[in-house]
Amino acid sequence: MADGTTPNPRFARAFAGAVGTMDRRGAAEHRRRLVSTAHGTVVEVGSGTGANFAHYPGAVDRVIAVEPEPELRELSAGAARRAPVPVTVLDGVAEALPVADAGADTVVVSLVLCSVTDQRAAIRECRRILRPDGLLLFYEHVRSSHRLVALAEDLVTPLWSRLTGGCHPNRDTVAMLEAGGFEIVQVDRFGFAPLPLNPSLAHVLGSARPSVRPEDRRR
Repeated sequence: MADGTTPNPRFARAFAGAVGTMDRRGAAEHRRRLVSTAHGTVVEVGSGTGANFAHYPGAVDRVIAVEPEPELRELSAGAARRAPVPVTVLDGVAEALPVADAGADTVVVSLVLCSVTDQRAAIRECRRILRPDGLLLFYEHVRSSHRLVALAEDLVTPLWSRLTGGCHPNRDTVAMLEAGGFEIVQVDRFGFAPLPLNPSLAHVLGSARPSVRPEDRRR
């Protein structure tokens, strides 16, 4: 979870308290699938409580986890100490990642691109820090493919975003990744209700690689 430049402590506490329930309802398996192909130097954008850390495979050399919200960053730091791979937790936002150009073999975004202040800028940053042959792994809830549901999501987004730390249920994140310079390798789209009283929301889980830009072809 990364909330742009305006961390919301109240929502952060609510989110942290909900993670266990979400994981028991299926999110833990989603996390395991998400990072199963992670390798080398990994940058996790918006690490939240650090719930992904336990699932990183042995092919990962280290994880640089970036989280802007202080309470969640502290929880990430605790999870880092228990992780099976080395994890360093840093303060930072998705739109300005504290990582060098082409510094990551793998970038992980997990329930974060819904809530960043500027999704386009966050995706540009993911592409900037990823090596040309690197892998972006994503797990996000996204805009419904059903027209009426999508219209309802548009209607509720302004209020919902204010109540939930900037979360936008109507973002077409896969299309934004493609527009931001990524080629989708694979994507699984499914409905998932993370909490008992939540409706089933459209989710995507998949991977992408940096697409070849015209300037890259001229080299």
